[in-house]
Amino acid sequence: MNDLSRKKGFFFVTTGAICWGMGGTVAQKLFQEFEISVDWLVSVRLLIAGFLLLMISCIKSNCSHILGVWKNRKSAFQLVVFAIVGMLAVQYTYMASIKHGNAAVATLLQYLSPVMIIIYLLLRKQSIFTRQDVITVLLALGGCFFLLTNGSISQLSVPVSAVVWGVLSGVAAAFYTLYAVPLIKKYSSLVIVGWSMVIGGSVMSFIHPPWEASSLSPITCGYILFVIIFGTMLAFWFYVESLQSLLPKETSLLGSLEPLAAVITTVVWLKEPFGFYQWIGTACIIGLVLLLTRTKQTSSETTLSA
Repeated sequence: MNDLSRKKGFFFVTTGAICWGMGGTVAQKLFQEFEISVDWLVSVRLLIAGFLLLMISCIKSNCSHILGVWKNRKSAFQLVVFAIVGMLAVQYTYMASIKHGNAAVATLLQYLSPVMIIIYLLLRKQSIFTRQDVITVLLALGGCFFLLTNGSISQLSVPVSAVVWGVLSGVAAAFYTLYAVPLIKKYSSLVIVGWSMVIGGSVMSFIHPPWEASSLSPITCGYILFVIIFGTMLAFWFYVESLQSLLPKETSLLGSLEPLAAVITTVVWLKEPFGFYQWIGTACIIGLVLLLTRTKQTSSETTLSA
């Protein structure tokens, strides 16, 4: 794998993580100030973002291209599993954790996923636990902790429901990262992400139909569109696209830029103070990005395949 390919991978995962982090902040504002339902937001954002991605795929190639995954029974089954257990699960658990607690705790708990991925690969004997793994995991978890709590454990005192949803979000994110690899190596990431969103949104529509919405003001619609376009469509597309040139654990760890984006958004947009320990967390995340960017992929590292 050449340097250009890896640079593209780093660009996609960092941009996707930043969009995802900002989308989480906007979603929290929708839940708390505009009383938007989690079920409704998840169904609407998945359906609209999914259809947009499939339309982009049609424009880039041809519409028959997006049907290829359904012509293979095994691939079609994998897509449905990915859509429900991966896409929908990540979306709903993360949003539910924000709703029951706050975006900071939800994001922190979701970033248990790199540890879950590394442990899984170790158990499958597809990877060895290196010194770099130790450093990157510590930087990721430490950076997230300081960024989102400012060094105070007491701020993690949230309802049990928020913790449960947050841990489930970490599990779903780990599954999402690993399970997507064989599908995107065979088909376009636009097609896989687009269909998985449409399927996930359709399933969610049985719980809360998208047309059953309370009155929405223009500013509320603007926030919703931001969550759909930047916090959903671009975030997930770029994240999955990065898996074509980066290892799953690299993609997951670089996704730690998400909480950094969330903190910066909070400071600039919501005018909240930025504490000393949060600057330490910022340094940890930047150090993580620099470490992974400068590290070459070695032949001893193996990407998970189905």
